[in-house]
Amino acid sequence: MSYVFYLISIPAAIILGTLMGVVITSLFNILPEKWLQDYGVKESDCNYRVSKRMHRYPEGVVAALMCSAFYIVALIFCKQLYFDSFKPLHILVLILLIPALVLVMMSDHLNRIIPDQFSIWIALCGMLSIAADLSESSVWFSSEAGWYMPVVNKIAGALIGGGALWLIGFLTLTFSGHEGMGQGDMRLLAATGLITGCYGLVVLTYVAIFTAVIFAVPKLISKQRRLRREEEEIRRSPNPQKTRRALAIKKARMHFADDPDYLAFGPFLALGCGIFAVMEPYFFNMMYNTIRVLGAWF
Repeated sequence: MSYVFYLISIPAAIILGTLMGVVITSLFNILPEKWLQDYGVKESDCNYRVSKRMHRYPEGVVAALMCSAFYIVALIFCKQLYFDSFKPLHILVLILLIPALVLVMMSDHLNRIIPDQFSIWIALCGMLSIAADLSESSVWFSSEAGWYMPVVNKIAGALIGGGALWLIGFLTLTFSGHEGMGQGDMRLLAATGLITGCYGLVVLTYVAIFTAVIFAVPKLISKQRRLRREEEEIRRSPNPQKTRRALAIKKARMHFADDPDYLAFGPFLALGCGIFAVMEPYFFNMMYNTIRVLGAWF
């Protein structure tokens, strides 16, 4: 029966993922311009830049592949708990959540912006997941646990996730004068916390930091090479001070979304949430004994 299930469901997941990729691309290209601009930005600003939009290739293809991959992974890891026992609300959460997470990745990658509307949609998916836990039972809590425990878990995930990033941003801004975490990241993590709960927030954070480091290392190497090239250009220039000043002006006029040294963290948060959501039963089995040792109430 498993072979029949996968023979039917995997092509269906690919078709659905491809359809979602097309929808994402079309939707992204009709979003209001102000959604993809930083707070308070106006067209009259000297460094105003029209937002980048998704193209069929490569962004549209990547979106379709990512949606399809997430759906296929969900079939593999959630088959027993969500499909064999058929939990339609849990399945619906996954169907609606994945495109929103991919939209976050695309928006933050192209424009360094996470529209609040995307986080609101993810938060609504989180509310739907709470309803699913209450009506179809939660992966993390047995029937002997209080009915309110899944609700407390999800709300705690949102408060801890959003609160932690707010604290990091507050401390960074207070002591360094520079923004450490964007408001979009804070709202996104609060919204995804409603999906993962406080237990899953550990997985989300680990995946986000680990994958971000993988991308940050080559970016750091590239930055060092670029700085060496610039210093060499300045050294060989007949007027080093003028050349250095010109490079500084070019850097100052560059839109922050085009800064090659900037690494958006939103895509990694979205990736961590997506991986946890489609592999939640697996992570529960991996973490169950550890959490019981800590005295957590199931």
